[in-house]
Amino acid sequence: MNPNVGSADRVIRIIVGLGLVSLFFILEGAARWLGVIGVVLIATAVINFCPLYKVLGLSTTGSKAGH
Repeated sequence: MNPNVGSADRVIRIIVGLGLVSLFFILEGAARWLGVIGVVLIATAVINFCPLYKVLGLSTTGSKAGH
């Protein structure tokens, strides 16, 4: 797995991910499960790899690592 998530992308993913995870604790009913999406964003930021980026041939690392 070559890294395909750059540093700015990582920061955005962590911030948005934490916001979504907080929805799990704030919302009620089925809508609270939207917070689980935040876990995915945080995980992809931590491992520097996004499977969707790989499929689409994208990379935000600033290098050709994702291509």
